Amino acid sequence: MSQKLLLPNHYKKIGWGILIPAAIAGLLLAFTDFDGLPFKAKVFALFTGEMFGKNQTSFTFIHTNVTNTIVGVLFIVGALLVSFSKEKDEDEFISNLRLSSLLWAVLVSYLLLLFSFVFIYGTAFLYVMLYNMFTVLIIFIVRFNYVLYRNSKSVLDEK
Repeated sequence: MSQKLLLPNHYKKIGWGILIPAAIAGLLLAFTDFDGLPFKAKVFALFTGEMFGKNQTSFTFIHTNVTNTIVGVLFIVGALLVSFSKEKDEDEFISNLRLSSLLWAVLVSYLLLLFSFVFIYGTAFLYVMLYNMFTVLIIFIVRFNYVLYRNSKSVLDEK
């Protein structure tokens, strides 16, 4: 992975500061009846309404609750900052670990999606697709940091 595409290390702290509250808010929104503070705003919509219904409109302003949008954007921005910030000592080993973790995350994410295509139907599948937007970043962050932690422990044990 080209280090030209990575952000400086201090962005990782900013990313964690955004990601953790966004993840908590996202879990609250997803798994409870908590509606959060309903942030209603007038926003520009490229497309709104039913996909093939009569109530569809395009290129218009709508008044809607943007709580889910704000939480989703914050989660993605935080996860991208965490994922694509350099480590303090970014070397070839870390680059290879970053690449293998990214490949592993994409593979696991698509295997979960394949499983979902075969065994989940109806509205539940729509929710799976919604959450699948975030799985590559989540799996990458978890695996990269776990393997990095495991390797740092083994290096300390050898000393």
